[in-house]
Amino acid sequence: MGLASRLSHSWHLSPTEAQALQRKLARQVRFEVPERMETVAGLDVSVRGERGRAAVVVWQVATQQVLESMTIDGVVSFPYMPGLLSFREVPLLLEVLARLSTTPDVLMVDGQGVAHPRRCGLATHLGVLLDHPTVGVAKSRLVGHHAEPGPEKGSWVPLYDQGEVIGAVVRTRTGVRPVYVSVGHRMTLEAAVALTLRCTTRYRLPEPTRLADLLSRQRAA
Repeated sequence: MGLASRLSHSWHLSPTEAQALQRKLARQVRFEVPERMETVAGLDVSVRGERGRAAVVVWQVATQQVLESMTIDGVVSFPYMPGLLSFREVPLLLEVLARLSTTPDVLMVDGQGVAHPRRCGLATHLGVLLDHPTVGVAKSRLVGHHAEPGPEKGSWVPLYDQGEVIGAVVRTRTGVRPVYVSVGHRMTLEAAVALTLRCTTRYRLPEPTRLADLLSRQRAA
């Protein structure tokens, strides 16, 4: 089954062209509550030099069990540039998602969604191309300002940029640094926060992306 891209574009772009494409994709984001949020595919890419490994872990929320996992290795051709991370990672993520035998309800990316200077981070870029519900859960802030959330698990405050709410700063564990949650595509911020908390167990990061991060960094002996 897997997931196939509904849109396509050239990956051989200049930085200026890539930024223009981000602005175009950002205008296609839809904010809606998904019909189902029972299976979540955590996604991450580990890059070394010009090679990358994309990992996907499909996690069932109710049972907290892994249903499927997969990795794929490939060339990363787009150079590292702040704000253009998706052009390095999305091609590999599209490839690994297409090989899944199941279709997850939601994609959860270790990165930004609309909490991005051009409102098109990794989660948004991927979600719009696939036209699939997607959430970004990042370890750090890329843009915006916020108050400090309460110290207890579940506390969150809005993340603002230029007077617009672009995400949420969420405390996933009591007394631990928060994460930055934002809509990728076909999701609302409140639903994204609730899903992130449902997917968080004993660690700061939600299990789907935490497991995908571990899997992407595994190397053959």
